[in-house]
Amino acid sequence: MSKNMYDAVIVGGGPAGLTAAIYLARAYYRVLVIEKEKFGGQITLTAEVVNYPGIEHISGAKLGEQMRKQAENFGAEFLLATVNSIDMDGDIKKVHTSKGDIECFGVILATGASPRMIGFEGEAKFKGHGVAYCATCDGEFFKGKEVFVVGGGFAAAEESVFLTKYASHVTILIREPDFTCAKTTAQHAYDNEKITVLTHTEVVKVEGNDVLERIVYKNNQTGKEEVFEDKNGFGVFVFAGYEPATAIVKVFGVLDERGYVITDASKKTSVEGLYAAGDVCIKPLRQVVTTVGDAGIAATELEKYISSMHKKTGIKPIVPVRQSGAGKGSLPKEEVKEEGLFSSDMLAQLNTVFGKMEKDILLKVYVKDDDTSKELLSYMSELSKLTEKISLEEIHDDSKAPLVEVCKDGEYSGLAFHGVPGGHEFTSFILGIYNVSGPGQGLSDDIKEKILAIKEKVSFKLLVSLSCTMCPDLVVAVQRIASLNPLVDAQVYDINHFGDLREKYHVMSVPCMVMNEDKVFFGKKSIEEVLDYINN
Repeated sequence: MSKNMYDAVIVGGGPAGLTAAIYLARAYYRVLVIEKEKFGGQITLTAEVVNYPGIEHISGAKLGEQMRKQAENFGAEFLLATVNSIDMDGDIKKVHTSKGDIECFGVILATGASPRMIGFEGEAKFKGHGVAYCATCDGEFFKGKEVFVVGGGFAAAEESVFLTKYASHVTILIREPDFTCAKTTAQHAYDNEKITVLTHTEVVKVEGNDVLERIVYKNNQTGKEEVFEDKNGFGVFVFAGYEPATAIVKVFGVLDERGYVITDASKKTSVEGLYAAGDVCIKPLRQVVTTVGDAGIAATELEKYISSMHKKTGIKPIVPVRQSGAGKGSLPKEEVKEEGLFSSDMLAQLNTVFGKMEKDILLKVYVKDDDTSKELLSYMSELSKLTEKISLEEIHDDSKAPLVEVCKDGEYSGLAFHGVPGGHEFTSFILGIYNVSGPGQGLSDDIKEKILAIKEKVSFKLLVSLSCTMCPDLVVAVQRIASLNPLVDAQVYDINHFGDLREKYHVMSVPCMVMNEDKVFFGKKSIEEVLDYINN
């Protein structure tokens, strides 16, 4: 039996995928969760979750991580990769990924959905230069500025209130007679003195030069148009629902006219062995509670199908050993406050990475007499104390500081971070070190060949914010390329310390990727997408 044989493959690592993994792994089936970006899904973008039963208050990122950890403790396995296609013929299905083929008996599609563009005039042109889709990632770019929010659902109401932390004023444009979300959520927007709500209102167009300078919107009952102008720029945040990520199952004829998966009550599609859960499904309410409910149904129904396949084929994949204590229901011990920069969980993960590193790494830390340099030096010093494989060289240089360069064999590796790689960029920084040291994150032979085939110098400036949950995906992708090809240079900048770059490239959204000084792209990118930009 192939080592790549699983009982179930779950495509998507958000709350739906992770819940399904918990149920299947707990039932002693071999389960693989494949995620192309970051485990946790869209919920990680939510600053706080207050309507999940049994948990009064938690950040979306923490809730997602707890789900992932629970699934892992039960024995679920995880793979960061892109699923290119699925072959559902026969008893043994095949999932074709960017890191090879996976065999299984059944598949649960839990790929979720991504923010939907409305399509008003100027939307695509000013994406990243005034038009944004993530308040958590981009809200800080609009401090003291006017902001418009387009949409009338839960996200529009909730994120509008969040944006008042930065904006001078928020105007919500709703095409319907009122919000379509729960009244309690909408009321928070109505009650905020910094928010104006305009119903029956749609965006006509946005205009400007380097940044957004003008918005035209109209009342869809009277046809009367209104214009807002600010030559210094302002923001338009679009929260108009989501577009389901269902392209890989389109060939099976299981989608409705909007692209959502058609299932029966057991979350089974018309294709034998294919189930769906979460935001890819047709449903009236898209919340984490309905998502996990879908996943629980899909997983328990799939269990029956897998059991029948065991009997029919005589094949039963070997289930990994569970973490000690998984599922025993013991109450957690009180959290112990720990000294130092790294918690016990972080130390355990770091030690795992350090144990795999092949080559010694030198961190060249450029500092000057300021607080940011002191913080950077402290951070890197603590890191170097954890392993003999990482050494530190402190260099006083006012023109370069604050900067840390990753070096191997005494030579600059092509990976550098300007600022302090904390927040969401800490993990990407550690992965960068691991990729330079080797063996690094796994890649398909095809991707490796494309990286090594780059024959001309390519320089990247990656402009990020430490609060952005989407930025690390782009950073990891570009750094992985740079770690394998010396012609590629990946310079990461915490944009909060480099306002000159923000002004130069007119950045009002992160992540921002500047290639060879003149080509500017916004949004998270996979390795495949970055390689396409390099080759085109």
